[in-house]
Amino acid sequence: MASFKQVSILLFPLFLISLFKSSHAAGIAVYWGQNGNEGSLADACNTNNYQFVNIAFLSTFGNGQTPTLNLAGHCDPASNGCTKFSSEIQTCQSKGIKVLLSLGGGAGSYSLSSADDATQVANYLWNNFLGGTSSSRPLGDAVLDGIDFDIEAGGEHYDDLARALNGFSSQRRVYLSAAPQCPFPDAHLDSAINTGLFDYVWVQFYNNPQCQYSSGNTNNLVNAWNQWTSSQAKQVFLGVPANDAAAPSGGFIPSDVLISQVLPAIKGSAKYGGVMIWDRFNDGQSGYSNAIKGSV
Repeated sequence: MASFKQVSILLFPLFLISLFKSSHAAGIAVYWGQNGNEGSLADACNTNNYQFVNIAFLSTFGNGQTPTLNLAGHCDPASNGCTKFSSEIQTCQSKGIKVLLSLGGGAGSYSLSSADDATQVANYLWNNFLGGTSSSRPLGDAVLDGIDFDIEAGGEHYDDLARALNGFSSQRRVYLSAAPQCPFPDAHLDSAINTGLFDYVWVQFYNNPQCQYSSGNTNNLVNAWNQWTSSQAKQVFLGVPANDAAAPSGGFIPSDVLISQVLPAIKGSAKYGGVMIWDRFNDGQSGYSNAIKGSV
């Protein structure tokens, strides 16, 4: 018994250290779903490069519209064709990867007309993608880990949506993430992020010349980063394009520059969470996550 106690006393500090490390562990997030040539969801997770995968997008919702999943060439939700990804979602989760459903995107049809509308959308998400039940779950029986807000149009009532989704966490934890543009504060997500409910905020430091990396200059990016780490986000991620093609309006950071100049300037922040990459297709083309994963 004494020897067991001694072992317990020795192991307890190690346990505390591992607990601290895991709660502050950095990782790579990626968006998957907008290019049918990027491989399956399981392929993405089997790279072991990502800790978070955002399934993109639920591009139509709110304001009385029928919520609609758009996974580009991957599947046809109208014929229940996307339920095939249920087992792949579970494969990812078995590796400790959090899988979230991303709402919105740059080309969707979505808006919230009222707090009640936000509650209705939250109920739909809970029953069709999270821990609730529905006869028409677009991604099958797999229970996603949370909801990502990639809101690039409108901005009303997303704080209400965040609160309503967080209310379900008493039944099963619902992680919340957001993908604001780098100009601070974000035009569409400011009120939502100010709720303090967002676990992960992956800021898009691209397609925004005033706060992105450009031609060797990291100043605008670092200044914007420092504003974001003063926000109510629990963790802030540096959102980057995987190559030039992924960001037509600029912001691509060569992997060697990211490792040698950008990460050292931001990793000291207590809120640093890691790097988000747009997107899986372009990352497969460029090998960006392979190049940076040991440095994040």
